[in-house]
Amino acid sequence: MRRIQAFRVPRIADYNSGNMQEQLDSIELELQVGVAKVSKYATRESGDTLEVTERPQGGLSMVLADGQRSGRAAKIISALVARKAIALLAEGVRDGAAARATHDYLRTHRQGQVSAELSIVSLDLATRTIVISRNSHCPVFILSQEGLRVWDEPSEPIGIHAGIKPVITELPVAANTWVIVFTDGVLEAGQRFAGSFDIKTWVTKCLGRGEKSAAALADALLARAIELDQNRPRDDMSVLVLALLPIESTDNARRLTVRFPVPPI
Repeated sequence: MRRIQAFRVPRIADYNSGNMQEQLDSIELELQVGVAKVSKYATRESGDTLEVTERPQGGLSMVLADGQRSGRAAKIISALVARKAIALLAEGVRDGAAARATHDYLRTHRQGQVSAELSIVSLDLATRTIVISRNSHCPVFILSQEGLRVWDEPSEPIGIHAGIKPVITELPVAANTWVIVFTDGVLEAGQRFAGSFDIKTWVTKCLGRGEKSAAALADALLARAIELDQNRPRDDMSVLVLALLPIESTDNARRLTVRFPVPPI
């Protein structure tokens, strides 16, 4: 499945024409979101769930949840987690508070017996930042004017232990900022065969050869992960890519494209 979303990011000048930052923020941007995901080999249903919602104060939030194990049981957990987090974000709850409340909900609902990994990435137009919240052992790759960095601050999955909190980082809204999030099926791709997936090198290679969209990069990363598992993914794989790029359209329309395979009867 692939989702592509284009979302216009207003300039600071759109809010306050007298702001001294007007010249610095004169480039109109759009947020592109690309998602590519597959289920574990020979398993019809993926245990990963992704949801998107608009924020009440402006912007978008993406929630990626990875349920414990794989298959139908994992899907039930990840869907429960994603729905809870997305409902809270849609009501205006802050990202960190939404992650903590979702942890409490899962821990209470399943009596601390089931875990899930949860990542939330938001474009917050109220603060003009990208907010990234992680309860996952998978790192997040961030490309900005400072270069490509790996954010791998230790964090714990939700649902088991009391008092779990997300680790959070914020980035300023700026042109050519990329955020790459993925689940452990991608992180561990190839370990059974040719070794681990050098995601940092692969991201650098893809962007260096001119990947121009979030969807194209998500597709390239997923394809490489599947290839490393010899076309039989050993776990559910999901890639979420956000990119802040100079806007190309002139009509200010928001666009969403979804491609979802329909299995035969």
